Amino acid sequence: MALQLVQVNFKARDEVAIGRFWAEALGWGLSSEGPGVSNVEPVGFTWPDASAVCVDVVAVPEPETVKYRAHLDLATSSEAHKAELVSRLLELGASYADIGQGDVPWTVMRDPEGNAFCVLEPREVYRDTGPIATIVVNCSDPRAMAAFWGEATGWTAHEVDDEHARLRSDRGVGPYLEFLRTEGEETVWNRMHLDLLPYPGDDQAAAVARLRELGATTADIGQGEVPWVVMADPEGNEFCVLAPR
Repeated sequence: MALQLVQVNFKARDEVAIGRFWAEALGWGLSSEGPGVSNVEPVGFTWPDASAVCVDVVAVPEPETVKYRAHLDLATSSEAHKAELVSRLLELGASYADIGQGDVPWTVMRDPEGNAFCVLEPREVYRDTGPIATIVVNCSDPRAMAAFWGEATGWTAHEVDDEHARLRSDRGVGPYLEFLRTEGEETVWNRMHLDLLPYPGDDQAAAVARLRELGATTADIGQGEVPWVVMADPEGNEFCVLAPR
């Protein structure tokens, strides 16, 4: 019982401002499903659809003090497009970031609340992904993570080795989900996570049970009584299984 990867969830002090930033950055629309939540998705988009993984920005009071294990890479179609996008992002309130990347062809940036992301140089593999090329997750074992997330989402593995793994929807649309091997263990609460949704007619409880069999665990991050289930993948990255709509 695979689940749909429907959105990336950001935590923010000012969810409206950060939602507006990401809507402008991606060229998408901005809406709200209620107080404290801003939804960023393509204009005219019927949620959910594999052609895009949307962005939800949720208000939290905690300041930004942690290093994310996950970030977004934005796609560009040419060097001129990359330069124009970086310039526009700076005007929107982004800044350059030095995370020890050295001399690389992509540009590392931070949004107005410090969330790191990358603007990639043109790459053929991302020519048809839309504005989000890939969701990147740092991990210690890309093979194991690709196996878990491939089973969880039903996405197809396009490249898997000891250093890197790349998955994509079996429909061949939307962004990639990639795992990069890095040193160090996960010891802090992530302020960015993935949200999964059962397909119509599927059962949330059964989906959660299946994820446990795959190696996930339930997680308590102080969420209280909520309709979604907070879980952690085999390397401790939190994600949510949403209730069917």
